[in-house]
Amino acid sequence: MMSSPRCWPVSLPRRPDPVTRSPLIIPPEIRGRLKRLSLTTRRRSGTSGFGMHASRSKGAGLEFAQYRAYEPGDEPRRIDWRLFARSDRFFVREAEEESPVAVWMLLDGSASMAQADRATPDWSRFDAARLLCLCIAELAMTQGDRFGWMILQESALGVADPRAGRAQAGRMQVELSRLDAAGAFPDDTTLAPLWQRIGRHDLVLFVSDGFDEGGIALIERLAKAGREVLAIQVLTVEERDFPFDGGFRFRDQESGAELVSDGVALRETFLSRFGAAQTALSARLDKAGIRHATYVLDEPIDRPLHVLFGRGAEPK
Repeated sequence: MMSSPRCWPVSLPRRPDPVTRSPLIIPPEIRGRLKRLSLTTRRRSGTSGFGMHASRSKGAGLEFAQYRAYEPGDEPRRIDWRLFARSDRFFVREAEEESPVAVWMLLDGSASMAQADRATPDWSRFDAARLLCLCIAELAMTQGDRFGWMILQESALGVADPRAGRAQAGRMQVELSRLDAAGAFPDDTTLAPLWQRIGRHDLVLFVSDGFDEGGIALIERLAKAGREVLAIQVLTVEERDFPFDGGFRFRDQESGAELVSDGVALRETFLSRFGAAQTALSARLDKAGIRHATYVLDEPIDRPLHVLFGRGAEPK
């Protein structure tokens, strides 16, 4: 939220160059814990849809699943004629049916997401947000659900429409690895295409620091329009603990506003204001019916996913 005080010291270590940055990969221990989770929605339709699969359904979808013997009534175009030439028998290609619900990940790509803690300069808010989106895609892929993403940046939206399968996850991994957070949060004109793409029954996950009023207003509007929306707020350790000791100059990465102050003298005021802003944001999201979780950069990356989708203990 705009009312949340930001605490970014100006003299931060330089971020790695995009060319030499480590690839975006889900660590094996995180991937193992994701198997305990299931993406679920509040809606309970009669279809074998999102978050409700006992197994994947087979049909005339997009991704190949298996062959089966031809049966009367099957469409001739689904016969694999090359296999017929080798076996002298008719086989039909089956594919995974597309899920009736798609998962949309809205990733805040504004400059404030580039913030990292001084102790871990190579692990920024944006790094965590991208990895969270990759974990969500892994859950959707495991369930056979379609997923897509939008990168919310000042100049344009980076959009990939929902599809199912590992090829979509691979594309996401490559595209997110190339991104950097920059600029302001997009205005209403830039966001306009979003409303034409997100379907009435789609699930929306918003990953952001929650500091831009435009972002909170966006998901409130989506929720009011009947979309099911979840939010993950990504915070730095220094915002949570404010460990500054001595004189610092703090700068807002997006507005350029600066504050020069002593860390110890400012700590009590900052933590009080920051706590009040967090409480207000939580109440605002609750009122809109938006399920939400907070992630801090020193926590296991899958913790907010266990909050939103898990039934057991959270990872420590």
